[in-house]
Parts: sequence; C-alpha cells; structure tokens
Amino acid sequence: MGRLLLLVVTLSAGLLLAGLWIPFKAVVAQELLTMAWARTQASQVESRPWPWADTWPVARLQLPGEKSALVVLSGGHGESLAFGPGQVTGPGLGERPRSPVVVAGHRDTHFRPLKDIRQGQEIRLQFADGAWRRYRVDSLKVVDSRQQQMDLSHYNRNSLVLVTCYPFDALDANGPLRFVVEASRDMAWPADDQPPAGV
Repeated sequence: MGRLLLLVVTLSAGLLLAGLWIPFKAVVAQELLTMAWARTQASQVESRPWPWADTWPVARLQLPGEKSALVVLSGGHGESLAFGPGQVTGPGLGERPRSPVVVAGHRDTHFRPLKDIRQGQEIRLQFADGAWRRYRVDSLKVVDSRQQQMDLSHYNRNSLVLVTCYPFDALDANGPLRFVVEASRDMAWPADDQPPAGV
C-alpha cells in the first residue's frame, strides 16, 4: 500500500511540474527578454536574450489591466512564441510602421489577459525609439483559420492586431479558431507619452 501511495504522489508531482513548466519558462524568459530589450534600446542594435536565441526583442506591449508590459519578439514561429508574443508584421529596428503591426501569442500564457479585453480599452506599444503609442480596441472577433485568412490590406499602417488561439479554456491547443483583437492608434496622444507606473 505504501509503494502505491508513493507511486501516486510521485506521478502527481511529475504531472504538476510538467504543467507548471510552460508558465514558469514564460515568466523567466520575460525577465531575460526585458534585459535584452534594455540593451536594444540603449544601443539601437538587435540584442539576443541568450546566445543561441533565434529571435530578439522588437517591442513592448502593455495590455489593459496588466501591471507589466510584455516584451515582443521578432517572428511568430513556435520557438519565439514559447518565450513571449511574436511580431508577425511590423517595423524593423529603427523603422517607422509602414504596415499594420500584427502580434501573435499563446492563449494560455502571455495572451491569457485577452480573455477579458473589451472594446474601447487602451493597449500601448513601444518600439526601440522608446516612444509609447496608444491604441484603442475597435473590435473583437473569432475567426476560423480554415476558412478565413488575415487580409493585411484591410488595415491601415496605424492598426494593431493581436491574435491568439480560441477558445481560451479549450483542452486542445491545436484548434482552428483564432481570437482577433483589432485596434487603431489614438493619434490624439503624443508618441512619447510615458507608460503607466510599473511598466
């Protein structure tokens, strides 16, 4: 009986650790990415967060109701998204936006706050120049990726689009549905407006 109990406790602990590994990795990575972002801003040169990284920070994203800004990585491939949201389209280092900024993220880590986002709320985005840009949420929608592809010509260059998997609480992480947040830049605010405390 004692061996069975030990086996159950050991398996339970293993499952718990496996379940916590992805969120833990996401939090630790954001700290390393924050340091790389500071180096990028100081030098205006792409700074990889660790020597073997195949991505680098390109922006910071402040979601409504969140105390900390997320570091956004270059690219939307799986390895980037394991550590933070990824910029699929948008300006390179030192460039001005010439197309909409599209950022993808995982629904169960960095983009989990999108579950509670509402139309009219403010999102902030900072590029390497240090200026924060304010965006207002225009619409929220769920699309089926098998039937509808993102048409970037639909958006102007002052648009921000956030994309994550849907539904948020689904057990299958590979479903076809996507939650899309569309926001427009609030041009009434100066580009160098300071971020909220704690960012």
